[in-house]
Amino acid sequence: MMDKKTLLEDGLLEQYMLGELNAKECEQIEQLLLSDTELKAHFNLLEEDFERIGLENTIAPPEFVKSQLLDAIKPPKSKDTLIVALQKDTNTKFYLGIAASVTALLLVGSFWMYSQLNDVQQQLQTVEVNNTELNTTIETLNTELERNNTFFKGIVNADTEQYILSGNDLMPNAKVISYINHKAKSVVINTERLPELDADHDYQMWADVEGEMINMGIISKDKTLMTMAYIDHTESLNITIEAAGGNDHPTVERLVTNVYLR
Repeated sequence: MMDKKTLLEDGLLEQYMLGELNAKECEQIEQLLLSDTELKAHFNLLEEDFERIGLENTIAPPEFVKSQLLDAIKPPKSKDTLIVALQKDTNTKFYLGIAASVTALLLVGSFWMYSQLNDVQQQLQTVEVNNTELNTTIETLNTELERNNTFFKGIVNADTEQYILSGNDLMPNAKVISYINHKAKSVVINTERLPELDADHDYQMWADVEGEMINMGIISKDKTLMTMAYIDHTESLNITIEAAGGNDHPTVERLVTNVYLR
């Protein structure tokens, strides 16, 4: 037989409130509550505490819930109206509070997990972007390094000959250094001392082969060291100013620098 001491020490009152006991245990507790006013008072206080916790953590339901609930319990239009007496449940508010409290905690937990997931996803995206940018930078540096190594090897090669194209009266300050390797069939030029042009014009380099000017390429505006096309049997190197995009034949009157090869 259940007694008051066992009831209090084992937390059976709390389990009774939460509906965790069987029918026989519930009946014994209810008999004790009816016979012991002190125990009943303790139960009432405990019930109020649980109810307060539940109500403090509850959340207001959406507005449509009220209207749907009223529609659901609206009496039929028939004359034969069925009236059902509802049994008073003193624990209804308490259980509703507990349910609302659990719902609130679940919502808070879900919101926290959603926020954490978003943070992790954003961090992963940032890492991916940084990795992509880093890989692009590395590829660019590797390409630049390979290009510079090619230039360096071509310039210091024992078979490479150096020619300086000095400016004429049209552009006296112009100066271009060219490195030609006939065995490797390569041409590298340094245009650091070549004056800048506007956006409507470009420098173009030509090889004179038996009196015929052959295009060696347009000189880039954003590089000071670059390769040009190698032309067999070149007698002289020539640079002219042409319209942006270059020309299929040189504008001789706009020749700014040239050099004859030995």
